[in-house]
Amino acid sequence: MITLAIFKPHCLKNPIAYQTIQQMITANGLKVIASKRINLSRAEAEKFYEEHRNKFFFRRLVSLMTSGPTEVVLLSGNDAIQKWRNLMGPTKVLKSVYTHPECIRSCFGLSDTRNATHGSDSEQSVSAEKQFFFGDLKL
Repeated sequence: MITLAIFKPHCLKNPIAYQTIQQMITANGLKVIASKRINLSRAEAEKFYEEHRNKFFFRRLVSLMTSGPTEVVLLSGNDAIQKWRNLMGPTKVLKSVYTHPECIRSCFGLSDTRNATHGSDSEQSVSAEKQFFFGDLKL
């Protein structure tokens, strides 16, 4: 099984966070099978996060995702979607600090928008997000 993960710009600016997350991925039985660094344009970020367009945080999220390079990776492993989501922890950073103190967002998230990482939430999301970032990449 595969899943898609994104390291958000503020996470890439912190080499300790980036290295630690890489180690957490490996330690949890996941393997990076494709990776690329990109600079999302405003139009690309708006398209990727289209489902959130009418939410209060949409503009803030688009601004964050266009503020610098992001790294998009495909992870492979048993139950990859759930493993990655467990590693990330809750979206809300303050909640994660109390309920999942060892997760990525608790350790490296700064706010609910600047929460270090993104992860696909279903096989359908993986398929659409993989197509968005990697096109017809054959694995």
